[in-house]
Amino acid sequence: MESLVAKSVKLDPSFWNDKRVLLTGHTGFKGSWLSLLLARMGSEVTGLSLSPPSKPNLFELAGVQKSLSSQYIADINDYAKVKNVFLDTKPDVVIHLAAQSLVRRSYASPIETFSTNVLGTVHVLEAVRMAQPQVALFATTDKVYSQLGTRQPFRETDPLGGHDPYSASKAACEIAVESLRKSLLSEASTKVATARAGNVIGGGDWAEDRLLPDAIRAWSSGDVLTVRNPDSVRPWQHVLDCLAGYLVLVQGLWDGTVEQGAYNFGPRNGDDSTVSKTVELAQTVWGDKAQVDWQSRQVGPHESTTLLLNTDKATTTLGIEPRWTHEDAVTRTIRWYRGFYQGLAPRDLCEEDFAEFGLSK
Repeated sequence: MESLVAKSVKLDPSFWNDKRVLLTGHTGFKGSWLSLLLARMGSEVTGLSLSPPSKPNLFELAGVQKSLSSQYIADINDYAKVKNVFLDTKPDVVIHLAAQSLVRRSYASPIETFSTNVLGTVHVLEAVRMAQPQVALFATTDKVYSQLGTRQPFRETDPLGGHDPYSASKAACEIAVESLRKSLLSEASTKVATARAGNVIGGGDWAEDRLLPDAIRAWSSGDVLTVRNPDSVRPWQHVLDCLAGYLVLVQGLWDGTVEQGAYNFGPRNGDDSTVSKTVELAQTVWGDKAQVDWQSRQVGPHESTTLLLNTDKATTTLGIEPRWTHEDAVTRTIRWYRGFYQGLAPRDLCEEDFAEFGLSK
């Protein structure tokens, strides 16, 4: 298979060789995948995170710690520890993934959500100001946009907002990054950007209240998956498409070929899908005993019915498009879990996805 589609810039493993990368949230789902990807391209990866957020988790199952140069188990709400990690490691690149990332949990824990997602991000920004890496990338979410009741895909210039605590905290995070980039970091050498990704899927995610992890928990135990809001539309994308986009953005910022600011990352325009279609495809790939209880009305706290992203900026400015379609992404995700529950090694399953994606060692 060909590598990531690229028009002007591509994911370049030679760029990442010997780069000192500080990755927050490295024990999470995306952080584990990104740690493996960076290490296989030759980066010296330092992780800064809380302990893995779920049982089971990809970080432990795939032996991600073995791929790290060093790691610090710490809370980004502890500024003294964050500052010391930055000063000790002197990173070339910072990628900030650490967050309270669950919408429904934010209703139960709003203080934790705002503290981690806003003040924690400010701690990282202040440490960036002191350590002055070449590039700092802050991952937020597609949910930072004000919900205007339209089915039009959101662009990076659309107003920020958020009905639920998680979305609002991430919108506030965007404002904090932009504010400090223009003020305290304006004369620093560090290039700063935010990445607003859609619904990221892939093998090894066991987080609570996420559609495909919920499906896998149910089906692997012979239980019925209860699906709320089957008609909701989301911009699903495979974790490798998301992470490849992040890294191409970092490369462009480093070289000065792309502007600082916000970038959407999601499926190709028009390749969004409903919850029901996503579940039905997952059922087909999983096979026997994949049972579903479809809820006919919205269940639980408020969540947006339709959320679409316009990714023209990433396509035009960065020169990239997603490698895998929605069908590809769901299929590969469920095959990963099937392999895991059949006894295959999680690290080998990740390596297979890297190879299929076109990311050679």
